[in-house]
Amino acid sequence: MSSSAPPPPPGSVQKSEEEWEAILSPEQFRILRLKGTEYPGTGEYDKLFAEGVYECAGCGTPLYKSSTKFNSGCGWPAFYEGFPGAIARTPDPDGRRIEITCAACGGHLGHVFKGEGFNTPTDERHCVNSISLKFIPASEDSKL
Repeated sequence: MSSSAPPPPPGSVQKSEEEWEAILSPEQFRILRLKGTEYPGTGEYDKLFAEGVYECAGCGTPLYKSSTKFNSGCGWPAFYEGFPGAIARTPDPDGRRIEITCAACGGHLGHVFKGEGFNTPTDERHCVNSISLKFIPASEDSKL
């Protein structure tokens, strides 16, 4: 999927949980569909800073440009903003955190935190599970 294409409309990727289970690995299913979390420092994209685009591992919707990724030291990939309309925000039931999901398929990405003092344009940290993402290097995306 090209990074210049607008994301699909929210909720546009509709699959049953059985369909998701058939196309995702067990760990992807646990995190994307059951809202799990990978252990800090274990994800393949935590320390990757190559140029490209990060897509939803579930549906392929472009979520983040590599230029918005930063090293937060938290143990998960951190971004300060996503593509417009690509990421939905929902307060957790306890009100302590804000969950972020793919707006197109509802896949769990992680959580967003504000006001932590990182030197970013938005003062936000999107703390994302690597397994929720698929990195597309700039060399494979001619529209970057």
